[in-house]
Amino acid sequence: MDKTLDVITIGRSSVDLYGAQVGGRLEDMGSFRKYLGGSPTNMAAGTARLGLRSALITRVGDEHMGRFIREELAREGVDVAGVKTDPERLTALVLLGIRDDERFPLIFYRENCADMALSEDDIDEALIARARSVVATGTHLSHVQTEKAVLKALDLASKHGARTALDIDYRPNLWGVAGHGDGESRFVESRRVTEKLQSTLHLFDLIVGTEEEFHIAGGSTDTIAALNAVRAVSEATLVCKRGADGAVAFTGAIPATLDEGERGPGFPIEVFNVLGAGDGFMSGLIKGWLEDAPWPRALQYANACGAFAVSRHGCAPAYPSLAELDFFLDRGVTTKALRQDKALEQIHWSTNRHGDWSTMRVFAFDHRMQLETMAGATPEKIGAFKQLCLRAALGVQNGHPGYGILCDHRLGRKALQAASGTGLWIGRPVEWPGSRPLTLEPEIGADFGGLDEWPLDNVVKVLCFCHPDDDAATQAAQEETVKRIFASARRNRLEFLLEIIPSKVGPVDDATTAILIRRFYEIGIYPDWWKLEPMASRSAWEQACAAIIENDPHTRGIVVLGLDAPEAELAASFAIAADFPLVKGFAVGRTIFAKTAGEWLMDRLSDDDAVAEMQARYRRLCDVWDAARGGGLPQEDTAQGAGQDKFAAQTSQGRH
Repeated sequence: MDKTLDVITIGRSSVDLYGAQVGGRLEDMGSFRKYLGGSPTNMAAGTARLGLRSALITRVGDEHMGRFIREELAREGVDVAGVKTDPERLTALVLLGIRDDERFPLIFYRENCADMALSEDDIDEALIARARSVVATGTHLSHVQTEKAVLKALDLASKHGARTALDIDYRPNLWGVAGHGDGESRFVESRRVTEKLQSTLHLFDLIVGTEEEFHIAGGSTDTIAALNAVRAVSEATLVCKRGADGAVAFTGAIPATLDEGERGPGFPIEVFNVLGAGDGFMSGLIKGWLEDAPWPRALQYANACGAFAVSRHGCAPAYPSLAELDFFLDRGVTTKALRQDKALEQIHWSTNRHGDWSTMRVFAFDHRMQLETMAGATPEKIGAFKQLCLRAALGVQNGHPGYGILCDHRLGRKALQAASGTGLWIGRPVEWPGSRPLTLEPEIGADFGGLDEWPLDNVVKVLCFCHPDDDAATQAAQEETVKRIFASARRNRLEFLLEIIPSKVGPVDDATTAILIRRFYEIGIYPDWWKLEPMASRSAWEQACAAIIENDPHTRGIVVLGLDAPEAELAASFAIAADFPLVKGFAVGRTIFAKTAGEWLMDRLSDDDAVAEMQARYRRLCDVWDAARGGGLPQEDTAQGAGQDKFAAQTSQGRH
């Protein structure tokens, strides 16, 4: 069978609830951030980020946290065929925090958890046969049932010619030799644990651990003696992690000192968070191991990935992409606190985003001022109309990728909330409509803390009416607001869309938009998305795209706004914009909904007729864009799609 996977990891999976505050006790944490957790799960994500084809074998619960793990792994590019859902057990949780550069309060919630129910029946030979390597971790050797599952996977790996590796990953309280309150403990002597580990060490081609982990595997607190004890039962390459002193590899006999092993360069960085460093290290090591790189080079990968992990909040989210790793190895350390290295953090953010949004067909109904001035409009009726807009969007989407909405919270709250989880891209405005200088919706708050409440699938959209000829005071005020909302978006892990419309402020030429784009980059704004008005000339588009690529080659791209233009005018603008790969699609609103809204708000149109009208216009624009781009998903000529049917049942207003 073709080896379609590079690595399968097997063992623990959990949700890490990471204290957001740093420097205090876990008792004093006020909020937590939710991440992937569990050593094999972290490694699966970490290797996927480095471009390896990875998979995970584990169990998760049939509940929200289990679904989070499965969905997050898929977003990271991990094959989840081996992730089984346990209908009886809960997904494991870990509460943890950062006290200082050495202490990390930690509580495992793993009593009868899903991953510890992993069994031999969960090991699929066809999946193992696809892999070049299988990586196990020590915790799943601690219980007879999970040990049988690991041993079966290793046996099948040998049968199908896969390499095998063990991350000793010793957690004393998970072996029952330390209490619940000792999650931070990394070493307790135990003859039982040593004997169990030594009974399996011969099954591995690569064994990795800290000095303390080799102490438990070798049965001695003398590191050289412990390594010799491991070597006595295993011919594996042994990699010993030494913290700030880097790591060493031993392919043969163990020398008299650790310094005589093969070493890779380390990195002089500030230690911020020691949790998860080993899984980051292992991710980089696996990359080098499977490349058959010399051990010094493989250890360089590993040390770099470990350096990223100790420099950032969280475990899996801290691990680098391949582009980020290459950049770091080429440039080196310029700021010891890596999380404060702006160039590195921008690459980290922009190369680890989730989702394929290479095509963007966005129905924008985030309008507030335009709807509020229509005859018959009330906040309640506008909110109900926006739910109809969502029905229309879902009907056209019909479960396909590449569709989205722009919807506000103040008037469109129910539609906005209902859109979550539908597969739509969701943009949400923060600007007060029509404001210049730019001001924000009151819900954002004076400290911009309102973004704390946003779901992670909402994209912060801000519209700024700006022009290169703005007076200094206006320019300064607007730029300060954009900088603050951008910083708040990043802090809350939200993508950011910047919309600029210079033509509403002053005369424009082919260079106007490009000048504005460069200015925003100059002041440190790196939007994930740009929303630009239609530009009639190829030169204007060329200059705008060049300004973006020169500053951010990893940008998501551009969407073209509509400005209430007739469909024929939009078709002409699409034809020009679609020639530029950086333009991913459109975000159009009033062309789709304005006429329908006027009729519906005056009770001259039923809900279903309103949805049908908007759906037809939206579908035509999608077809026009796809044709301009030279292809795309065919639009089904149906009155309602499956997604719309479900939503219609929940939101029908009963008008006929």
